[in-house]
Amino acid sequence: MELKNIKVGVLAGGVSEERDISLLSGEQVFQSLLAKNIKTKFIKIESSDKQEVKSLVKAAEIDIAFIALHGSFGEDGKIQAILEEIPIAYTGSGPEASVLAMDKVAAKERFKQAGIITPFYRLFSDNGYNCPDMNYPVVVKPRFSGSSFGVSIVSDKEEIKRAVKQALKFSKTVIIEDYVQGRELTVGILGEKPLAIVEIIPKGDYFDFQNKYIKGNSKFVVPAKLEEGLSERVKKTALTAHKALGCRDFSRVDLKIKNGIPYVLEVNSIPGLTINSLLPLSASASGIDFSQLIHLLLQNALLRAEAPNCGEIYHG
Repeated sequence: MELKNIKVGVLAGGVSEERDISLLSGEQVFQSLLAKNIKTKFIKIESSDKQEVKSLVKAAEIDIAFIALHGSFGEDGKIQAILEEIPIAYTGSGPEASVLAMDKVAAKERFKQAGIITPFYRLFSDNGYNCPDMNYPVVVKPRFSGSSFGVSIVSDKEEIKRAVKQALKFSKTVIIEDYVQGRELTVGILGEKPLAIVEIIPKGDYFDFQNKYIKGNSKFVVPAKLEEGLSERVKKTALTAHKALGCRDFSRVDLKIKNGIPYVLEVNSIPGLTINSLLPLSASASGIDFSQLIHLLLQNALLRAEAPNCGEIYHG
């Protein structure tokens, strides 16, 4: 089935703290498809009620869903499970891989099983007042969240109380992770192949929400200037992390490099697709423009729906 013969529904919005970013991603995808004269409907998700969302999607009478939802009810497998029940083909990872990527603890355990190095962490569900002694700085982050919401770098025991309290606003449990002092990188994965490595040089010490989404707050070097051997190791590590969680179609893997060793921080199963987002930047440096990126993701989803066991495609 060709894209010109189908109707695409772009699912965006949602109920998480990443709603506004999702709407920007969805609008970018929507406009890209319209420019290619592909029949497209923008479906704004306003609820997490299963039956309500299912009715909304069914009423749109689409053939395939492009998921541009970030955070909970987007990257946690719930919308994917609903679309499989309908059933409607959709872009990106399935429910199980989505759950793993969203859960930073479960993801870390999979990374370790796959031989991937990831920062040591501790898990807390209280206000952090009884935190044991640890080597500072550390990173405090919600167990389930994205876009750096609730993330802090903490340099002493007094700060950790405030940081844990802030992180608990976004998740019932909190990770306190060793801070890796090193170069910050991200690698886009498309069709089971790594794209160009992007080095992130933020203002300040951390690539936080402000540095992610305010233009000019960070510098991006792509492709990152790494020795060839290290570059290949970073790409291999990123792809291994993607596969370890069972992700498909695409993802974005965030890493740090310290003493020539890649540390995987997390895998984003539905990375941002805004004009400032890193996956499109990684793809562009690999010779794939935004329109081609969206087209390939839809082709992969269609191919999977038509022949589930034939694998995925990649034209790079």
